[in-house]
Amino acid sequence: MSVLDKRSAGQRQPQTEKVPGAETGDNAAGDTTAGDTKSAPEPSRAGRRGLPLALNAVSVALGIAIWWALASAGFKLPTPPEVVSRAGTLISDGTLADDALASLTRVLIGFALGTAVAVPVGFLMGWYGILRGLIEPWIQFFRTIPPLAIIPLAVVAMGIDETPKIFVIFLAAFLACVISTFQGVVNVDRTLINAARVLGAGDATIFARVVVPASTPFILVGMRVGLGSAWATLVAAELIAAQEGLGYRMQNAQLYYDLPTIFVGLISIGILGLLMDRFLLLAERRLTRWQERR
Repeated sequence: MSVLDKRSAGQRQPQTEKVPGAETGDNAAGDTTAGDTKSAPEPSRAGRRGLPLALNAVSVALGIAIWWALASAGFKLPTPPEVVSRAGTLISDGTLADDALASLTRVLIGFALGTAVAVPVGFLMGWYGILRGLIEPWIQFFRTIPPLAIIPLAVVAMGIDETPKIFVIFLAAFLACVISTFQGVVNVDRTLINAARVLGAGDATIFARVVVPASTPFILVGMRVGLGSAWATLVAAELIAAQEGLGYRMQNAQLYYDLPTIFVGLISIGILGLLMDRFLLLAERRLTRWQERR
């Protein structure tokens, strides 16, 4: 008998003597447990999907109830019926649709440009140490400056048309996404890269087959953060001589203490931002099916 066999034999648990009737009891208990396990119904996929939606509906209803209670208690807030009535007026005359389209166009253009530039820059920073040393100080420098502080410079340098508005939104989305992409490349498991090199893969293959897939979750998270930054910057960006837009409408309503119109603008921005975020979340789930989730 070899040493491994002796160790295996030594690690085996000693066999206990069988007591008459015990085996039958154990088998019965095991059968009962197995029967209970088999009889326990597993939650259906539709049930698992329906629970979050139900919780979301309860959360929305609870938020509206709290809002209504605060407005009825004397706080300077419009009631939900007043906001709904003002929304109906703005929808009927086409004002809300025009403002939403103008704001959505600015956000989409700025966000798309910011993401398109941030992803390759983040890859270059993470893959090449020389470029990281050259670019990273400027990225960190501009990250400390709020995009809203760039508005005066953007107005002076670019005029008062759509260009400075889109540029400020672009900058907000770019700074949020480039850091996330950079962190995604840096945090790629070195074991995967070394294994690919052992198998004979070159730098291009490793980058396309290992680095890009492993960085995709970070990129999509950065895009979601950048989208939030783009919407957050929209209101201030539309202060630059805008004639339409949700932010412009809210600023104009502020002059006349028109709280229902301000609430309509806030809710519209929240709904549009939520829908776009859910779209990105759906894309993230489809592109990262290999990733383990809770």
